[in-house]
Amino acid sequence: MPKIKTNRSAAKRFKRTGTGKLKRNKSNKTHILTKKTTKRKRNLRKSALVSPADAKRINRLLPY
Repeated sequence: MPKIKTNRSAAKRFKRTGTGKLKRNKSNKTHILTKKTTKRKRNLRKSALVSPADAKRINRLLPY
């Protein structure tokens, strides 16, 4: 049985925490930033956890 390949696009977007949960970056931080408030842009810098509903799919993409 061959080894499972890691999905490289998922590997660049998600990191595992110490407890095994998945960490992600927030969206809407690349362009059209002038209309967004400073507070909103500052909060977009912080990372967030992947929801449990999506985590199952992402775990399949990141086997190792």
